[in-house]
Amino acid sequence: MRQKENGFVSELLYSVGVTINAPNGSGLQVRDERFYSEIVRRGSLGLGEAYMDGLWDHDDLSDFFCRVIGGGLEKEAKSLKTVIALGPEILSSVLADCGHWKNSHRVGEHHYDVGNDLYRLMLGKHMVYSCAYWKDAQNLNEAQEHKMRLICEKLGLKEGMTLLDIGCGFGELLAFAAKHYDIRGVGITISKEQAKLAETLFREYDVSDRVSIKVQDYRHQLGVKFDRVVSVGMFEHVGPKYYQTYFDTVRAYLKKDGLFLLHTIAGHESYRTTEPWVHKYIFPGGVLPSYEQVTKAFQRAEFVMEDWHNFGADYDNTLMAWYQNLLPRWDTLIATGKYDERFRRMWEYYLLSFAGAFRSRNLDLWQIVFSPKGVKGGYTSVR
Repeated sequence: MRQKENGFVSELLYSVGVTINAPNGSGLQVRDERFYSEIVRRGSLGLGEAYMDGLWDHDDLSDFFCRVIGGGLEKEAKSLKTVIALGPEILSSVLADCGHWKNSHRVGEHHYDVGNDLYRLMLGKHMVYSCAYWKDAQNLNEAQEHKMRLICEKLGLKEGMTLLDIGCGFGELLAFAAKHYDIRGVGITISKEQAKLAETLFREYDVSDRVSIKVQDYRHQLGVKFDRVVSVGMFEHVGPKYYQTYFDTVRAYLKKDGLFLLHTIAGHESYRTTEPWVHKYIFPGGVLPSYEQVTKAFQRAEFVMEDWHNFGADYDNTLMAWYQNLLPRWDTLIATGKYDERFRRMWEYYLLSFAGAFRSRNLDLWQIVFSPKGVKGGYTSVR
């Protein structure tokens, strides 16, 4: 049985150009024979946990995933045994229902509250935990500033306007908009740790008198309408069951002549469950939307789509920059006692597997601009 499992996995990997146990140490190095059975019996969850446990290594993990995902191996490997073995994990993803307002705090506690010290080291100068815009940028700091300015320009921000940031993260975009465009705004987050750091950031930017942050679910209305609404990297946590609720909620927040910008990772196929390893260790209940799902939801909310911009390839550069920021700092983080070697390998696997997925163009990054009734005279795209 073991030989058949080894042969099955090896044949799949060789088919996309992955070398195994090369004498020079390049490619995939199997440290423990259980690596093969973990993949056959537990699919992607087994692959990820085997890496966390040190059963295998790769000298270029992002390239490994670019080959595996680009070659469609995750589909080919779904044997009957794998599907049966993953049944409880798939069921867990379905039943989690993290999009429900009663459960939404789980994502904040599980991922975004993991530690501001980690995020400070990883994200760089700008505390922006979303895809940067690398056009004309030489480094991550420039690319994140370009992204924030791109969003502000797409929204046509002007002095005195009001802005709501749904899923505002550490508040960097809100602070940037207040400082450079003189707007007033509110940010919503489900992470207490993000809110603490955001308040510090607002003081550093000297914009505390113009912007504020609230720890609450996005569906809990603030009782006021805004000129502009933006949502960056939050829609991935909403879940297909609540896409319609999300767009209806945004519309309720927005003035009749307002604009809404949605920035989200997206997949090529429509799913209702999360990939098992990602669900268990990174984003509980997170689901990447498809074109079909987004289109159906915004049409039912009677939004007009003004602009659709895909720069998914830029997320590869962003994730690799985050990885390079952390690479020389792991000893410092582990010395704090908050993180251990298994966490380091988990985080490394997370960053580099997503980098490979974007490099293979299996994932996209969309910025979509909507209006309630259509911009009079037409909307002018910004790039």
